[in-house]
Amino acid sequence: MVVSETVRLLQLHSFTFLSLLAALNVLAPLHVLAQQSSPPTPPNQAEPLEGTDTNELRPLTQDNSLLSLQGGQRLMSEAGSAVSTQNYALAIKKLQEARQVFNQLSNFYQDLAASFSGIDNRISDGQRRKAVETAQMRDEATYQLALVHRAQNQPELAVPLLVQIIRSQNPTRDLGKKAYQQLLELGFVDSPYPRANTSSSSSTQ
Repeated sequence: MVVSETVRLLQLHSFTFLSLLAALNVLAPLHVLAQQSSPPTPPNQAEPLEGTDTNELRPLTQDNSLLSLQGGQRLMSEAGSAVSTQNYALAIKKLQEARQVFNQLSNFYQDLAASFSGIDNRISDGQRRKAVETAQMRDEATYQLALVHRAQNQPELAVPLLVQIIRSQNPTRDLGKKAYQQLLELGFVDSPYPRANTSSSSSTQ
């Protein structure tokens, strides 16, 4: 049945995304080590107050912070666990929260990139990369949310999300193609993309 196939696809996509999160968590300690091995403070530079934990100065990098990449990843992981047990109500809640976190982060990073453009291109480029990264994760969360709605026979909730993904990703990108395929299977569109006979028709002309 179509619903069972959607459930299987949803669980497979959740497993793939959880694997990506696990890889990011493996790389996280290397980033922490790089921060800990910073050069000594120059004589004229202010030093931290005695007894101050430098980790407290960057609270948004902690796992328990929602407005952070780690916070969004944690919500995605919790959504994947809910999907695996077919607790779709909890999965929807976690995915909606993850979408909001990643969308806010992407907008903030875009604003910072624009503010530093022409002033400090290094900072501007770095913030722009973060904006793209978090926008990609927002669209991943949106796609999974659409699959959950489809698994619950709620196409009226899935279609707007799928259209948002295509607008954000572009139809030529992998996630955009997947979103369009879902629209095709739902019957919202009737023209396959990419067309299977594109190459053959081009060669005959």
